[in-house]
Amino acid sequence: MKFGVVVFPGSNCDHDAFYAVSKNAGYQAEYIWHKENKIHNDIDCIILPGGFSYGDYLRCGAIARFSPVMNEVVKFSERGGYVIGICNGFQILTETRLLPGTLLQNKNHKFISKNINLRVENVNTIFTNKFALNEVISIPIAHGEGNYYADKNVIKELEDSGRVVFRYTDENGNENENSNPNGSINNIAGIISENSRVLGMMPHPERYCDAVLGSNVGINVFHSIAEKFIK
Repeated sequence: MKFGVVVFPGSNCDHDAFYAVSKNAGYQAEYIWHKENKIHNDIDCIILPGGFSYGDYLRCGAIARFSPVMNEVVKFSERGGYVIGICNGFQILTETRLLPGTLLQNKNHKFISKNINLRVENVNTIFTNKFALNEVISIPIAHGEGNYYADKNVIKELEDSGRVVFRYTDENGNENENSNPNGSINNIAGIISENSRVLGMMPHPERYCDAVLGSNVGINVFHSIAEKFIK
């Protein structure tokens, strides 16, 4: 099992993601520079990390979408590869149309950095099979534009097909306005693509992969994907 971690100018969670999958989870990993025009055949899953790619000029993820490596990430996904976009990575995935919708400015117009609660909505995906259905986990967020939005038809399709995989809740798993940190429609925190090979999520699982940080619950995202490749 080998992860590739893309590095954009302005990425600040690339080292966190690399450490999480290589040191904490124990899998092979390599960095992929944003100017690369080839992804090695031994890469099984690509991580688009959090941060401020290209300074988040114009719009979050808008410039990264045109980087040479993203052309290859799209091709990688189309030929069966798996992709995880975390925070800014999720924003980039919506810009490339690998995932529907967009991420708007937080409802309070402020950057938010804190621990929040998520409910796991679907455990029948390659990214969530190590969790329990309706399990509530505490995990960090750090974003200014995490407010997930899509038109009502897209939201209905996501909900009806089980493509909402993480949802903001309180510590008891209840959805309410107070447990929604950014204003996302239906408290949506993470979704998967129609082909189930691309995950986008605003919270940072890579920041909770070591018990010394307070929790290692995030490591289950990476162990889940590895389940397919390690027998």
